[in-house]
Amino acid sequence: MGSHISNVRPDPDKVLVDIANYVCDYEIKSDEAFDTARNCLMDTLGCGLEALGYPACTKLLGPIIPGTIVPNGAKVPGTQFQLDPVQAAFNIGAMIRWLDFNDTWLAAEWGHPSDNLGGILAVADYLSRKAVAEGRKPLVMKDILAAMIKAHEIQGVIALENSFNRVGLDHVVLVKVATTSVVTEMLGGTREEVINAVSNAWIDGQSLRTYRHAPNTGSRKSWAAGDATSRGVRLAFMALKGEMGYPSALTAKTWGFYDALFQGNAFKFQRPYGSYVMEHVLFKISFPAEFHSQTAVECAMSLHGKLKEMGKSTDDIKKITIRTHEAAIRIIDKKGPLNNPADRDHCIQYMVAVPLIFGRLTAADYEDNVAADPRIDALREKIECAEDPQFTRDYHDPEKRSIATGLTVEMKDGARLPEVVVEYPIGHRRRRKEGIPVLVEKFRANLARRFPAKQQKAILDVCLNQAKLEGMPANEFVDMFVI
Repeated sequence: MGSHISNVRPDPDKVLVDIANYVCDYEIKSDEAFDTARNCLMDTLGCGLEALGYPACTKLLGPIIPGTIVPNGAKVPGTQFQLDPVQAAFNIGAMIRWLDFNDTWLAAEWGHPSDNLGGILAVADYLSRKAVAEGRKPLVMKDILAAMIKAHEIQGVIALENSFNRVGLDHVVLVKVATTSVVTEMLGGTREEVINAVSNAWIDGQSLRTYRHAPNTGSRKSWAAGDATSRGVRLAFMALKGEMGYPSALTAKTWGFYDALFQGNAFKFQRPYGSYVMEHVLFKISFPAEFHSQTAVECAMSLHGKLKEMGKSTDDIKKITIRTHEAAIRIIDKKGPLNNPADRDHCIQYMVAVPLIFGRLTAADYEDNVAADPRIDALREKIECAEDPQFTRDYHDPEKRSIATGLTVEMKDGARLPEVVVEYPIGHRRRRKEGIPVLVEKFRANLARRFPAKQQKAILDVCLNQAKLEGMPANEFVDMFVI
């Protein structure tokens, strides 16, 4: 005779409880985290504004049903759309991620924690407009910065020791979980409601990584995070309506996340939730490129200058060796035809070839007209990648978190240029003093793409002043970005 199945409902999984306790109770006291969050807010919105210049992105924006009117809806920066917060979260999230230019977190799992701003900003704007309409006080931008810090922390701390990519799942699962967590609390959810909402985020069928890898690389990787953050908002609203949760969503035998999707393994944690991730987050400041290639692109830019000094061009190159870390080889070491921009910005050979030839790497350089230059594919064929085990160890070292790359160029005439090595990209915490002024200039340039001078100045005056920004009502801040 078979044994019966127990139907005793267990206590919630510890992972769910820890997230809920952090979101509901933790007070952020780190000035560095708030300052970094302000810079992250600027950079993230700037990336979204730049994406509005690409029809492949803008065709997906706006309401699902054209002409839909949403009283007190959330506004989408850089546009005239005012949408329900779920669809607004998708719009903002898709804009942010489209050009692969927003912040990055590298660990056992990779990802872009600022993707969560889609849900956070949409909900904050909606709540603030609703509050003002009802004669109550709106949220202020410090509330948004605090939510960003917590969303970064949840996504990043889980990612430190747990690789979703190795089981074929995309990192946007962590965007959905983080957004669900902080947005449920923003909406006034109780600890139990946060647990319920987050359990549903884990139970959802999760995105496969196939749209990021050959032979299926495609534009879904540019809107997947928007989809995830908007789903987080939807699950939060459902929890606030009393929709039930599932206490052993992760640990249930056979049917839980661990057994069904994570090869039976429980999550491991390196550290408790605090403000570590925001303080250490990596900014993509100079190049819109998959982050594991950022140091390679810096090396290529340096070598472009050296070739010019020698009176040489890439036609004179016989071979290029990229010495790098294992994650870069696994994700972006790519041979063969590249079918679209999404393919190209995940190919380290392409991202090295373009700056070597042109002395630049911009979002436009992934488009078909640039990719058609025969010199790019010719140079790609000369580039080989090799793992350096020490670079891999330094990549995983929590005290270093380097993303090191070395480039060696051999010329047809037998000359071998000295290897150029960059350990930490300009967006790394170790290069904050150097990087933040460049980040601000990137934001200025992105504002100029969309707004007249007076509007640009008004936005900058607020964004560059920590106290002024933190005290500003969220809806008034978003209004500054309406065209």
